[in-house]
Amino acid sequence: MKMFNPMKRLVVLSLLGLSVLAGCRKEKDEPDSDTSTAIDNSFAEATYDDVSTMADQAADSGTLTTFKGTNDETIMMSPCATVTHDSISSPRVITIDFGTTNCLCLDGRYRRGQIIVTYQGAYRDSGSVHTIGFNNYFVNDYQVGGTKTVTNEGTNSNGNTWFSIAVSGSITATSGQVLSWSSAREREWIEGASTAIWSDDVYRITGQASGTGFSGTTFSANIDTPLLIALDCKWIKEGVISFTPSNRQTRVINYGYLNGNCDRLAQVTIGSNTYTIELR
Repeated sequence: MKMFNPMKRLVVLSLLGLSVLAGCRKEKDEPDSDTSTAIDNSFAEATYDDVSTMADQAADSGTLTTFKGTNDETIMMSPCATVTHDSISSPRVITIDFGTTNCLCLDGRYRRGQIIVTYQGAYRDSGSVHTIGFNNYFVNDYQVGGTKTVTNEGTNSNGNTWFSIAVSGSITATSGQVLSWSSAREREWIEGASTAIWSDDVYRITGQASGTGFSGTTFSANIDTPLLIALDCKWIKEGVISFTPSNRQTRVINYGYLNGNCDRLAQVTIGSNTYTIELR
């Protein structure tokens, strides 16, 4: 009978122990640095915020002048954005049509397809509800789907008009990967309501969101410091979000770490580490 050498056994056990220690050390030394779902959430935020802005401007002026790019109201957002407003039918319908091929808009993004808004009564009246949907609508070749419902809640204690907003949306990449995103928000109109100039409008956003990123990771998000959306900037200018992907620690996203400048940069803090990200 072949006997097992005790020395050989000791060597094997020692090697196994070193392997386990090395694995633990590697796991401990490598920080959680995944910011992909944070970028996905920010992309959804910006995409559905823009949709509301375009719908509001189309309803009020019948065009998309001054949308994120210029103070010259004679310049159109794009040469192929056509607004059709049926104010007679019930419900009333606004169709923003960018055509069937990509069109470069003033905010530097390419768009095609249609945004369709339906509503009852006067568009800006307190209590009015408008629902935004899509027909083959793409932004930079990402297909945007789902619905966004906006309710005018009247005037708040600050004397500002505010809206409750619900989104159940999806964004599909050219690869076929899907970002699903749902949110319940409140939007306060804090600047520019008394003028006819769209570029001076500023909104404050609060609320929560959840979804599944392009990678398949689920997440939840809560706005800790209100987001500041200014119509003369195509990025979120200020605000802080607590963001938690499944099975990972909470990240803190700061959009205004550069003192509220209009830029595509944000900071994501994970534990004791902070990373700078570029927004889509």
